[in-house]
Amino acid sequence: MSSSSTIGDILNTVRQYSVYVNYLAITGGIFGHILNLLVFTQLKRFRNNRYALYIIIESIIALIFLFISTTNVLLRIAYGYDLSDSNLSWCRMRFIFYQGLSLILFFTICCAACDQFCSTSYHFSIRHLCTLKLLQYLMSISSCLWFIHSIVFSLFLNIQPLFGCIITNPILTTYSTYFFYPFLYGPVQIAVAFLFSLLAFRNVRRIIRRQIPIIRRRLDQQMTAMILTRVLFFIILSLPYTIYRIYSINNPPPKSNQLQYTTGLFLQTNLNYLFSLNYQVCCTYC
Repeated sequence: MSSSSTIGDILNTVRQYSVYVNYLAITGGIFGHILNLLVFTQLKRFRNNRYALYIIIESIIALIFLFISTTNVLLRIAYGYDLSDSNLSWCRMRFIFYQGLSLILFFTICCAACDQFCSTSYHFSIRHLCTLKLLQYLMSISSCLWFIHSIVFSLFLNIQPLFGCIITNPILTTYSTYFFYPFLYGPVQIAVAFLFSLLAFRNVRRIIRRQIPIIRRRLDQQMTAMILTRVLFFIILSLPYTIYRIYSINNPPPKSNQLQYTTGLFLQTNLNYLFSLNYQVCCTYC
């Protein structure tokens, strides 16, 4: 058996593995997020609660993401290959939803960490800085902006025979490398969420000095622990994918080199699965 046929067999195996991994990620999250929505929208104790709203937003984002992922897996099974490598419309539409939903998710996690820091602060003015109405306005406006950004971004995607669906504009490649992925999609948002979750944790450890009911104190401690855990998952699941994306945008593996392309596809499949776990963690920590 020649080396090229061996690499071809490995490539087909990696593609099948990608389908099964995506299917596992999808089935693992749908039930939990539907349960979240039923609990946090129907029970009266969670109405007009900011923390419940964060969880509801995360669950809605996750369900939409999992629906798009399901569609992508079904199309891959039906056609036998990734349709985004040959159909420009699907390539751009999938990109818009994936990037837009991810940006909303990241922003929601950062807001939850900042909100918890404010609500556990010693200062009265800071504790009342975040309100439910402010959160609703902030999430609505930011969601529109993130999707507009993703739509504009997608216009610069094109299908190249050797590389598939990639960014072909050199200016946008530079923007993605030095601003978008470091600041909007990765390390900076991770650092902000981690910093404010640690500050909230510090506030909670000192909360015993404040004259507040013990039930409220325990609630603050529980919420802070949940948010800190979510941020830690956010770091573990998102940072490797962001680093890989910065590298792959500047060095896309060519399809003409089957060994390099297969290795890149295998690495991308595993990092995509790791990143997609962000859309399942919500039902775990809630």
